[in-house]
Amino acid sequence: MVKGRNHHGSGVIRLRGEEKEKVKGHYSICAIGGMLSAGTSHLAITPLDVLKVNMQVHPIKYSSIALCYTTLLKEQGPSAFWRGWAAKFFGYGAQGGCRFGLYEYFKSLYSSVLGDCNRSSVFFLSSASAEVFANVALCPFEAIKVQVQAQPHFAKGLADGIPKLYASEGIFGFYRGLIPLLGRNLPFSIVMFSTFEHSVDFFYRNVLRRTKEDCSKTQQLGVTCIAGYAAGSFGSFISNPADNIVASLYNKKADSLMLAVKKIGLISLFTRSLPIRIMLVGPVVTLQWFFYDTIKVLSGLPTSGELAIEVEVVGNKE
Repeated sequence: MVKGRNHHGSGVIRLRGEEKEKVKGHYSICAIGGMLSAGTSHLAITPLDVLKVNMQVHPIKYSSIALCYTTLLKEQGPSAFWRGWAAKFFGYGAQGGCRFGLYEYFKSLYSSVLGDCNRSSVFFLSSASAEVFANVALCPFEAIKVQVQAQPHFAKGLADGIPKLYASEGIFGFYRGLIPLLGRNLPFSIVMFSTFEHSVDFFYRNVLRRTKEDCSKTQQLGVTCIAGYAAGSFGSFISNPADNIVASLYNKKADSLMLAVKKIGLISLFTRSLPIRIMLVGPVVTLQWFFYDTIKVLSGLPTSGELAIEVEVVGNKE
């Protein structure tokens, strides 16, 4: 506990441990960091994403991860596991830039309005607001990616997929899955950011028992990775039903949201492709947070996550 003096009495106040340094272009750095971290990390796990999408769209044919892998390898060759890589890189890069950059902006905005009375509310509102913009940016790329991965004859990739989808369905085709995409990513983002923020606070206060300033940059990035993995794991379970619906709609397995839910089944909404999705989301979110915070540190910003510190203020008697 840190002691100080003022002229107004004594007491205990709550401060936020992450007081952002006034670095020029703070939000731009966060947006660029989010774009690079999300784009590269999603690109790296494209083969796992191909397996996930095919298991969601063709659950009878691909009833297990091993069967899906061996069948795709035999029927389409090794290149099948990299289908949709460009849509993933650019789409999730755009999403990451909006998700992380706007989260920082909205967190600052809502903090000035709501104060420190309920930090969870600030985390919820900030992540939800940022995610709306992030999904509008992602949706056209996701429409191409899912069809390229699950329908080998649809298109080879982003370049020929965009004109083909526009010719067949118009602008609507790019945003067919926006509502279920929001249904997947809004809960995921809210849970991810809130879990991350609270996990960072927990580790510094209860495990390391030190402030960020007393830890090395390596230790700070280690906390980022642990909190990032916890955030990704919780978020993947919450958002799995909507992820299955998105895959079903884009591949025309159902014509409406309600029909997709009915055809998939309530239990299958939560369980279908869940193991591979946890395998995919946990590491990718960890990589995102690690790359993102590394870029922030190299740019002179503190690592992400707030740390609540009790400060005792001892006053002088007048």
